[in-house]
Amino acid sequence: MRVQRALARAGVVSRRGADQAVADGRVHVNGTVASVGQVVDPARDVITLDGTPVETHVTAHRWIVLHKPAAVMTTRKDPQQRTTVFDIVDDAPGLVYVGRLDFMTEGVLLLTTDGTAAHALTHPSREVERTYVATVRGDASAAAREARDGVQLDDGLVVPRDVQAYPLGSRRWAFEITITEGKTHEVRRICDALGLEVERLVRTSFGPVRLGNLPSGEARALTNAERLVLDALVAKR
Repeated sequence: MRVQRALARAGVVSRRGADQAVADGRVHVNGTVASVGQVVDPARDVITLDGTPVETHVTAHRWIVLHKPAAVMTTRKDPQQRTTVFDIVDDAPGLVYVGRLDFMTEGVLLLTTDGTAAHALTHPSREVERTYVATVRGDASAAAREARDGVQLDDGLVVPRDVQAYPLGSRRWAFEITITEGKTHEVRRICDALGLEVERLVRTSFGPVRLGNLPSGEARALTNAERLVLDALVAKR
């Protein structure tokens, strides 16, 4: 991997900070000043930042399943000083999220120190299913029927894997949709295109990982069964 990525994954600097550190000549690989874009082997090469060795070789990756609450940012740092997901989990060097949830969306969020797996699981080629339940107002039953034939958004047609609508009373519906794309604000945009007003949005599953009864703001480790399925999805070609 490139030396900037190795530094960022080790958690000693951000990716942008790693780029700047290399450009400034603060990074050495095996005693020689590193160059921007230089390829390194974290398992063999000795990398230092400002003369201090950086532990870049990871032998066992960490995985976290978080029930993200509403009004929490899926980002490492927020300029507005809002709470981020890294404020509410047991942070670790190189920890990244797998697929962003927007500020008000709740539910399943995976975090891992395995950056390669994180990238693979969010790549469209893996077709990882994500299920969301939106609490909506509007004719959700008709919207569900329409959505099954596909919903045209400004960046392309979305054909859900499954769509269901359940009445909740008081003119509210549970609009459940399963998709494989990871487009920005995709479910909210789908609902808007279908004439539905979203009051709440929860991701109830990501691939094999289900929200279950995990309390909001709490986290747990992956089960062995979940890890096996995720490993198979990462390896998929």
